[in-house]
Amino acid sequence: MNAASPRSFDKGNLALRLGTAAVFGVLFFSLLYFGERPWAKLAWLLLMSVALVMGIREMCLIARKVGHHPSILAGTLVGLGFLLHFYLSGGEGQRAADALPLWLVLAGGGMLIHFGALLFSKDPLENALSSQAITWLSALYMGLGTGFMVKLFMYNETTLPNTGARLILALFIIVWFGDTGAYFLGSAFGKHKLAARVSPKKSWEGALGNVLGNLGGAFLIRTWVCTQWTLIDALAIGLLLGLVGQLGDLVESTWKRSAGVKDSNIGISIPGHGGMLDRVDSLVYAAPMLYAYVHFVHGLN
Repeated sequence: MNAASPRSFDKGNLALRLGTAAVFGVLFFSLLYFGERPWAKLAWLLLMSVALVMGIREMCLIARKVGHHPSILAGTLVGLGFLLHFYLSGGEGQRAADALPLWLVLAGGGMLIHFGALLFSKDPLENALSSQAITWLSALYMGLGTGFMVKLFMYNETTLPNTGARLILALFIIVWFGDTGAYFLGSAFGKHKLAARVSPKKSWEGALGNVLGNLGGAFLIRTWVCTQWTLIDALAIGLLLGLVGQLGDLVESTWKRSAGVKDSNIGISIPGHGGMLDRVDSLVYAAPMLYAYVHFVHGLN
């Protein structure tokens, strides 16, 4: 194919992706619409818990394909501990914040992962270091990533109503617009490889499309959702989330490439979208970045 000519799109896969996205979109936006209701925050916690369980399972199964033996159960329990910490710390009053402190999650997680493996694991001893390390990685990766999404949703501190839901909508729209821009620009004009050793299909043209999509999403959010943002806010948030989101995508691609896996789903798939890790690889890095920005720049706690 001539490098200057546009590439063909996979219309069948695109239709499936859009159909699945529409179904999840209805649930997603309905939940955000009722974001100030107490049950909505609990529902968001449950939704993030499902994502966490699926993501940790996929990480552990990918690792098992290359001879490691991480514990899905231990990783899931520790990851849920992180998630619950963020949920409780977003509640009203100091008592809620102290209900499950981060130090207790880390200490309990260490005992569960290391002592549990020592007492109950039947895996070969030579796998202990890698298996326990990957168990910790899965818990931290999904627990902190989804935990910051819960933390953002719990915000309700500004003059704008439903602050948390607005921030979550900003996070997802900016990242999704970036993914869409990367898909179309990369598919049409992708020629120069971004990281051929890690992901041969990713191109610098796609990366540019991602950044343009991120910025477009950020300015759309500033206009209609987070109207207190300045132009500098929209520019900075769009660029920051776009940068860490693309790096997060490459990190997950590195893991899959090391195990010879094309998609993260192993046995369970989201139609047209692969596995859970394929869907959240950008979000789990973008969520802490958005939290850091609104915390340090806007003073939200």
